[in-house]
Amino acid sequence: MLELKILLVDDDPIVLESLDLTLKEFGHEVTPVNDGVYAVEEAARGDFDLLITDLIMPGIEGIETIRHFQKHHPGIGIIAISGGARGSSTPYLNIAKAVGAKATLAKPFTASELNEAVDQVAVASA
Repeated sequence: MLELKILLVDDDPIVLESLDLTLKEFGHEVTPVNDGVYAVEEAARGDFDLLITDLIMPGIEGIETIRHFQKHHPGIGIIAISGGARGSSTPYLNIAKAVGAKATLAKPFTASELNEAVDQVAVASA
């Protein structure tokens, strides 16, 4: 298993903490932040292998965050996550994939689904 440096972005503190703990249990180094502004700031300070970002957030939302990373950090693997994808008329996860996410997960998802997506994107980005 690869140990990855992961930048994790979600505005829901419960989801952020849960995903942070799950990713750390899988052996990854995780930097959790609660919006796209902090994600951009953290990326300027450090080198990350993977970005996992929620899509619907205040401030810099997920699609804009993905676009920023595609432009300024093109080597990073990106996973988009969203609870707005289920039952919504707007295909947020499809848009995320179109602008550069290598994988998408609709909330709620399992730890094994998260781990599988992380492994898939890590291999594709290596």
